[in-house]
Amino acid sequence: MMTLPANLKYTESHEWIRTEADGTLTIGITDHAQEALGDIVFLELPEVGRALNAGDACAVVESVKAASDIYAPVAGEVVAVNEDAAGSPESVNANAFDAWLFKLKPANADDVNGLMSADAYKAAIGG
Repeated sequence: MMTLPANLKYTESHEWIRTEADGTLTIGITDHAQEALGDIVFLELPEVGRALNAGDACAVVESVKAASDIYAPVAGEVVAVNEDAAGSPESVNANAFDAWLFKLKPANADDVNGLMSADAYKAAIGG
C-alpha cells in the first residue's frame, strides 16, 4: 500500500518536500516513484552550493529499468546531500520517505505553498 505522509508537499514529477524548523527543505522521491522505477542502483546528487531554479533537473535516480531526473521543486541553493543514500541507493526503495536526497535553502519560503498537498498528489497519480 502506497504511503503519502500528509505533512509533506509533492510535485507532479514525484518529489516530496518537507519544510524543516530552520526553513530549509528536505527533498526526496515518492513511494510511487521508487515503485515505478524498480530496484534503484545509483543516485547522482547535486553539488552543495549549487543554485537551482524551480524545475531544474538537479539529480538523477537510476534503476535497473530506467534513469529518471529529479527536479528542484522551488528555486534555492543546495545546502546538503544525503551521502548515505548515495552509498546505498536501495535505501530509497526500502523507505522513500526516510531516504531523502538533498536539502534546499529556498529563495522564497512562500514558494512551497504552491506545491501539491498529499490529496492533490494522490489524485494526480490516480490514487
